[in-house]
Amino acid sequence: MQEIVESALFAAKRAGASYVDIRSIQREEEDITTKNGAVDAIKHTGSKGFGVRVITNGGWGFSSSFIATPEEGERVANEAVQIALASSKTKLEDAKMSDSKVYQDRVSQPVKIDPFEMPITKKIMILLEADKAMNVQGIVVRKGSMHFSKEWKTFASSEGAYIEQERIVSGAGISVVATDGKEMQVRSYPNSFGGDYQRKGFEFIEEMDLISHGKEIAEQSVKLLSAKQCPSGTMDIVLGSPQMALQIHESVGHPTELDRVLGEEASFAGTSFLTTDKLGTFKYGSDIVNITADATIPGALGGFAYDDEGVKAKRVYLVKNGIFVGYLNSRETAAKLDLEVMGAMRADNWNKMPIIRMTSINLEPGDKTLDELIKGIDHGVLMGTNKSWSIDQNRLNFQFGTEIGWEIKNGKIQEMVKNPTYTGITYEFWRKCDAIANKDFWHVWGVPNCGKGEPVQVMQVSHGTAPARFRDIQVGVLK
Repeated sequence: MQEIVESALFAAKRAGASYVDIRSIQREEEDITTKNGAVDAIKHTGSKGFGVRVITNGGWGFSSSFIATPEEGERVANEAVQIALASSKTKLEDAKMSDSKVYQDRVSQPVKIDPFEMPITKKIMILLEADKAMNVQGIVVRKGSMHFSKEWKTFASSEGAYIEQERIVSGAGISVVATDGKEMQVRSYPNSFGGDYQRKGFEFIEEMDLISHGKEIAEQSVKLLSAKQCPSGTMDIVLGSPQMALQIHESVGHPTELDRVLGEEASFAGTSFLTTDKLGTFKYGSDIVNITADATIPGALGGFAYDDEGVKAKRVYLVKNGIFVGYLNSRETAAKLDLEVMGAMRADNWNKMPIIRMTSINLEPGDKTLDELIKGIDHGVLMGTNKSWSIDQNRLNFQFGTEIGWEIKNGKIQEMVKNPTYTGITYEFWRKCDAIANKDFWHVWGVPNCGKGEPVQVMQVSHGTAPARFRDIQVGVLK
């Protein structure tokens, strides 16, 4: 790789680039899915290639290739420069990057059990045993999945950076669908939409213990068919940790992306209500709401050692004591607002340009137990595991639904309820947060499928959350 790096950097500089970086990725992935007692699919894929990004005459250019030769490195670099020159003809301003410390580093990721050394028969056995546990009367669909990936990434720049990073990811989940012929109800474990993911080895799959939770979610799904509808009206709610991950993702993570604020994502993914005049003064939530972007959390799916601009991973506040204090930024967007760069630029593969992405966006834990959150409610609902979501293009007005809920009366859980939904306006909702569970209830949820960009890039992010209580929220059908 060293020869390709040197060839590309030299060629781009010779062609007139004022800045150059090259990023190569070699990746191996394995996916296994089961359905209704049988293996549904097994997929094993690999890819490798590199991309060259340049600034020439104040414009950005990018090109990539899967042919790993010095000659191809030179060709791709020259093509990136030509694209930058074309881009510069329509620029509104010169592309400029904030200063960042330059690193040379090599980062490996030790795991207890290499997932690619674990026999595939063992993986399939776990999924089929979980499937068997989910096979109770009333269940019509049983699904299970596992995902594993191993990646080696090299980043080098004309500033002198040279960074190599290893990344190993494991994830899994199970789900069921129950029906009585009139309606359907879904339950998932440990989370919906694929389960949970971390930068760990196969030991993470073993920690989940999918098999022992299969019967529980199946029985809950069947019981939901005859459960009463979630009550409607203005009331207090407690959101379980998995649902809090979705709440943070949609109503904090995305609106704090600075490219959205500056209008660079407007055509595809929308903008943000967090305009630059709000930085440092806007009351985002109650005084107990502290939200961080932290790429340094061990094992967090949204974590890394360095981002795709060579910026070292950091922990920074986005919201501190309820006040909006920080954006997710890049070296270029940080320069526009004279901010410190915080390392949020990533691409989902070697053939894509990096864009601003969430790292691990976390609601810092509070000081309550889950029982204390519930005891403080006269009438409300405990909601768990996301089922549906909708939020507007400015990340303000939202409606979320969960798979399951439990009605609360006089500080005690009364009974299971189905089809829970709640609505709100982002900053009004977070200002109503009056209690957060402590670190014993805190978990970092991996989200492997965050889509953004045009063409779309699917990124792995994560959210550290504990259950939290919100007062006077519109639940169910608006009355």
